[in-house]
Amino acid sequence: MADANLQQRLYQALRQALLDGRFQPGEALKIRDLASAWGTSPMPVRAALQRLVAEGALEGEPQRSVRVPPMTEARFRQLFEVRLSLEGLAAELACPRVTAEALAQLEAEVAEMDAALQRRDIRTYLAANSRFHLALYGACDNPLLLRLIESLWLQVGPFFNRLFTEADLNLRLNGFHDEACRALRTGDARAVRHAVEQDLRYCGQYLAGLLRLEADAPARKSGAAARAGRGASTRTRPGQSASALGIPSRAARG
Repeated sequence: MADANLQQRLYQALRQALLDGRFQPGEALKIRDLASAWGTSPMPVRAALQRLVAEGALEGEPQRSVRVPPMTEARFRQLFEVRLSLEGLAAELACPRVTAEALAQLEAEVAEMDAALQRRDIRTYLAANSRFHLALYGACDNPLLLRLIESLWLQVGPFFNRLFTEADLNLRLNGFHDEACRALRTGDARAVRHAVEQDLRYCGQYLAGLLRLEADAPARKSGAAARAGRGASTRTRPGQSASALGIPSRAARG
């Protein structure tokens, strides 16, 4: 029983870390390092990781190692399309069910995100962002819908770190959360859904653009190298006349 409780606690801790974006896409999770950090044996850590592999949040590698799945533009867009539908629906269903106490907690999360943005505190922002969205969706009173959303967040959460690579983007990250809270206060379910969907679209378009740039980077690099090579081949060498390169002489130019 004690081992089962420990495994569950480790599972929940790893799961929350993925939701909060504490791991990077492609990052290897070493069982011995995690066991050492938590002061336990490797066995319950391995069991917790295997549960997350089965859920699609992590992937196994040769020699029984585990890593956070890398993110590609195609995979991100697939996740985004499903998230947009499910999270918009959950937000709309949640609106009439959010109590005054729950709304106050959501507004507190927005305030914490604002403060974290000012400090450029990535970890605090992402944790509060996760709590805000999942608490809002949790009010939808549909456990199946919530489980589906959480499974998607486990896969996309590690990529949210990339939102902090653009200073101009940071200042707008919390605006749609404010709009959602105002709509919740007036009981406008459609406006709550719209604010959540706009939040997903704004961040999703930016992150998909980053992935596209990264995918195109090798081609741009090889193209630049080829252009540089062509430039070097046509550069005048010592002792080589301009006419030999097809450049008219000064007299010929008039």
